[in-house]
Amino acid sequence: MTFHPPTSIACDGDLAELVGLRHKHFILNLKAGAKFETHRGIILHDDLIGKPWGTQVFSHMGSPFFLLQPSLSDLLIDIPRTTQILYPKDIGFILVNMGVGPGQKVMEAGTGSGSMTTALAYAVGDEGHVVSYEVKPDVQNLARKNLTRFGLDSRVDFKLRNIEEGFDETDADSFFLDVPNPYDYIKQVRAALKPGGFLCCLIPTFNQVEKTLYSLRQQNFAFVEVCEVLLRYYKAEPTRLRPTDRMVAHTGFLVFARRIEPSEDPRGLELSREVGEAVDEENA
Repeated sequence: MTFHPPTSIACDGDLAELVGLRHKHFILNLKAGAKFETHRGIILHDDLIGKPWGTQVFSHMGSPFFLLQPSLSDLLIDIPRTTQILYPKDIGFILVNMGVGPGQKVMEAGTGSGSMTTALAYAVGDEGHVVSYEVKPDVQNLARKNLTRFGLDSRVDFKLRNIEEGFDETDADSFFLDVPNPYDYIKQVRAALKPGGFLCCLIPTFNQVEKTLYSLRQQNFAFVEVCEVLLRYYKAEPTRLRPTDRMVAHTGFLVFARRIEPSEDPRGLELSREVGEAVDEENA
């Protein structure tokens, strides 16, 4: 099974996307001899295999579809879920800000349905690795199935554990923490990160962000940033370009930080306070 293969034609085993009227889309694994059934008709997989991506195809009822390679965003939006997933607008920003790339060792806690796991596994490439911790067996099983469907499961080590006990790994390049009370686990995350490593927390409310900020300072994290990502689409009609009626607004606060090594040298105190490492005595 291949996600986004480096070929110009659809092959047996590829993930494909059929996009029909009103942008209704379906993601399927191409398999010789199989067939795709919808209320708009039946399409044989054999009629798709060997066709160039971007080709228009038709069901047995004559309904039109375009045969496309699904984007990472398409997969994340379409992913089977039992928990709230991250939106592509947040995932892309997280990957860029943490510098996630090929060959890295990346960790996460709170696997959920596996949307962020999928994005991390895609970003680290064949030479990288993702370690994902989850406490609920049924949730982890669904995430594992999703990663297997996308052909990315070999890049992920799934672990079932209460993260209060800490992590087996050290020297991770970056860590994504998506749990209800991240401030309780910053110490454990620090031990898993390499010096200078990146941390990102997804946090829903103000009071949770406040607690997390105090914990980050106490555990010697610095370069702390808090933000949210808002996304608004426009109607792509040149004669009546305007915003669409709805937008993807607040979906959570993103808190970024980096593990730094504390110093007792008084010459560095000013810089430590500037980057948010030094803890004020009144707030310690």
